Amino acid sequence: MNREPAPARFSLNQETIRQWSLPDLVRGCTEAGVGTVGLWREPVRRFGLRRTAKLVAGAGLRVSSLCRGGFFTAADPVGRAAALEDNRRAVEEAAELGADTLVLVSGGLPEGDRDLVGARGRIVDVLGELTPWAAAHGVRLGIEALHPMFAADRCVVSTLGQALDLAERFPAERVGVVVDAYHLWWDERLTAEVRRAGAGGRIVSVQVADWVTPLPEGALLGRGQLGDGCIDLRGFRELTEEAGYHGPVEVEIFHPGLWAREGSEVLRELIERYRRHVA
Repeated sequence: MNREPAPARFSLNQETIRQWSLPDLVRGCTEAGVGTVGLWREPVRRFGLRRTAKLVAGAGLRVSSLCRGGFFTAADPVGRAAALEDNRRAVEEAAELGADTLVLVSGGLPEGDRDLVGARGRIVDVLGELTPWAAAHGVRLGIEALHPMFAADRCVVSTLGQALDLAERFPAERVGVVVDAYHLWWDERLTAEVRRAGAGGRIVSVQVADWVTPLPEGALLGRGQLGDGCIDLRGFRELTEEAGYHGPVEVEIFHPGLWAREGSEVLRELIERYRRHVA
């Protein structure tokens, strides 16, 4: 157990210590003085949506985000309808959990498709149908841009500017953007786009992980522990604050090395690294 509570804005993304069950997550965060968590739909479903909501609320934890909705880029009507229905369910789940934000990862190119512009256009179409549903449930949508290496199979939205171009088609209180250091640190327009997002009241979530090289085989699981890579994480956090964001800063690291360790040890290290490199 830490000698003092975790920094007030520190939020633990569930996937960072995925070896923990939901009761373990709640217990570990409570013992470490962590007041905010980001949840994932799959483990929540396995444990039970209502059970999760009751467990988290009973411990006094705030849910900074639910991950994830999205995957809007199917070209056929059946795939598009399925995506819309899944996202409606995701909105309902976020509302049940009291999550601040439903994170949206747009989806990659459909198999055999090479039309990036067309895929991005289909995101707008689905968002147009999803946004009123989210508004009716009191859930704010957060469009997340992923690093360009994921454009083919996971997310055709690769820059914060592209995410803002999509979000700005809708009211700011309904659709915003997720600002993730791991995915955005490299972009020469980052400062300008974060300021643009802040001026429009569009920043709904800030996430941090570090960039280490060489990337491991399977780049999805290559996020680095805070301070192990080349990102100026404190500068990134300060940039979002200067733009007007003062909400939770979610630590979201996908790394098998962390998952193989004892969870409470990982959390102690995360909090210490956050204090040293982010806060």
